[in-house]
Amino acid sequence: MANLKRERFLDDDDEEEVPGKVARSQDTKDRRSRHCPYLDTINRSVLDFDFEKLCSISLSHINVYACLICGKYFQGRGLKSHAYTHSVQFAHHVFLNLHTLKFYCLPDNYEIIDSSLEDITYVLKPTFTKQHISALDKHGKLYRAYDGTTYLPGIVGLNNIKANDYANVVLQALSNVPPLRNYFLEEENYRSIRRPPGDIMFLLVQRFGELMRKLWNPRNFKAHVSPHEMLQAVVLCSKKTFQITKQGDAVDFLSWFLNALHGALGGTKKKTSIVTKAFQGTMRIFSKKLPHPDLPAEEKEALLQTEEYQEQMLESTFLYLTLDLPTAPLYKDEKEQLIIPQVPLFNILAKFNGITEKEYKTYKENFLKRFQLTKLPPYLIFCIKRFTKNNFFVEKNPTIVNFPITNVDLREYLTEEAQSTEKNTTYDLVANVVHDGKPSEGAYRIHVLHHGTGKWYELQDLQVTDILPQMITLSEAYIQVSH
Repeated sequence: MANLKRERFLDDDDEEEVPGKVARSQDTKDRRSRHCPYLDTINRSVLDFDFEKLCSISLSHINVYACLICGKYFQGRGLKSHAYTHSVQFAHHVFLNLHTLKFYCLPDNYEIIDSSLEDITYVLKPTFTKQHISALDKHGKLYRAYDGTTYLPGIVGLNNIKANDYANVVLQALSNVPPLRNYFLEEENYRSIRRPPGDIMFLLVQRFGELMRKLWNPRNFKAHVSPHEMLQAVVLCSKKTFQITKQGDAVDFLSWFLNALHGALGGTKKKTSIVTKAFQGTMRIFSKKLPHPDLPAEEKEALLQTEEYQEQMLESTFLYLTLDLPTAPLYKDEKEQLIIPQVPLFNILAKFNGITEKEYKTYKENFLKRFQLTKLPPYLIFCIKRFTKNNFFVEKNPTIVNFPITNVDLREYLTEEAQSTEKNTTYDLVANVVHDGKPSEGAYRIHVLHHGTGKWYELQDLQVTDILPQMITLSEAYIQVSH
């Protein structure tokens, strides 16, 4: 019985290593690459490699094969294995080992070597050469998927499995940041990073790389991708803080994901990673403690003279800048319609001019803070603070931010020293994440710029449509990425 169980988990390739097994005869080896008469039964339209690689019967990850006729996953290849039984029961004969990328004919159990199957292995594991990567942003060539739909690599819908659109838009935005994308398109860039034993966070790196390669694959079978495996890694690595079945906050997810990715790539506060190289800037934070407002005036004056209440300066790094919206007015117009207020981007950027002071309250103390930038990153992320959490509910500020799509100059928000050293201080928008609807039950969509065509596209789950740049500025922007 033990032998039977062992056999179920083994590949034909592994069998020679089992003690007591006689090595295969020469004639068995010759059979391995026999021409298979069943290749025309393969149904590429049902093949989907976006889901977790586990057996549909035993739910095991070990030794999983895809049936290329019905698309289901089964374990093993030996006698009495689930794949073997399936091949006999349904007369489905062609299988692919999802780990070794080898093809087999069952129940005869020989390897199939045929160049016509290369498109299937490429969809399962796309690879990119340096030449291919360098040309990605230079043209706008449309590709035709196997199902007949045409698509632009990188401008590909992501499946909303249940309530994961908050994560989809962040993944889409990051996939359109060329240095980050290019790093993850080549597995060699991170394959040799060493992690401590038992560390699960590197799974994020592997899954994000796989997702990038699928989103930018010019030879997809369908013009959309399911982020199922990526999101399962997110659920696991965030200890269920972020889930597939429950709507989350895109800014919270972005913040967690960038920091988790940086750490998993071996980055620390002092050691850089591709994440910090792309997004990290620095700022000065000036902070001044305020006396309690209920104290008598003389006591306040006395306290303000003490060292504890003097202004402190702190140098800090950032991966994104939080922009605060002015409080939305509650008045209505003559038709009893709520007026949606508008604010220019430069009004809310004034937070970083080194002069504007803002009061911050903690549970016990109040502080006055002002901010000034000292170094700008290659890619700048703005998070527009639309949500405020009260004790009982979350409120959303619907204010529209009027922002230019190109040439946003941040020179005036830099310190004088930084103004003389920073060469490029203007940014053009490359991605714009939008939240529509109520705080708890709204939906997310994203606008992305395709560098090769210079056109803007709107992506919402599986839907991809082109959009005029002037329409983007009318949206309730939540996260913006600029370069």
